[in-house]
Amino acid sequence: MASIETLTLEVADTTAAHHFYSAFAPDAQISLRASEAPTTGFRGFALSLTVPRPADVDALAGAALEAGATVLKPASKSFWGYGAVVQAPDGTVWKLATSAKRDSGPATGRIDDVVLLLGAADVSASKQFYVDRGLAVAKSFGSKYVEFATPSSPFKVALYGRRALAKEVGVPIDGSGSHRIVIGGAGGPFTDPDGFAWEAAVAAPAPTA
Repeated sequence: MASIETLTLEVADTTAAHHFYSAFAPDAQISLRASEAPTTGFRGFALSLTVPRPADVDALAGAALEAGATVLKPASKSFWGYGAVVQAPDGTVWKLATSAKRDSGPATGRIDDVVLLLGAADVSASKQFYVDRGLAVAKSFGSKYVEFATPSSPFKVALYGRRALAKEVGVPIDGSGSHRIVIGGAGGPFTDPDGFAWEAAVAAPAPTA
């Protein structure tokens, strides 16, 4: 398993979700699938869009709100850059971020990276699980954060402690039921230690736009 080929969100209403993602981030290459699987509270993951400038964060946040998202963290500066967190109508949490603190121009409309942030009960154990399945570690900060190298993939994947991730995106840690996301890549199907499901990727993801 050298890369992630697809990310599929499981949603109750695919038509409504398609409308939202077409307006919010059509270039993110997220796929949609109908599901009524019970889910409550924090689903244990977030998706992060890394962009070039603060104006891009503002533009994405504005598009998300106009399409029906709610604000979890309003756009603001921090020691690492500039960012915001929104929650889609289907419940998916999106972090919008740039390392640039000073706005150097208008929004570019570009998304540099789509990053899947997985909340792990034990980051070290989950790290070893993925290393054993062929993912190489690109960055590691002890038991706090791990980013894997996926150079041939349209997506990146990283591990946070579940509590730390919930705090990062501004939601309570409690949650149960389906994660409502399925990851596609070589080596599937399997389920990781935190219950995230992987399936064999058989085709490129269909754009939501």
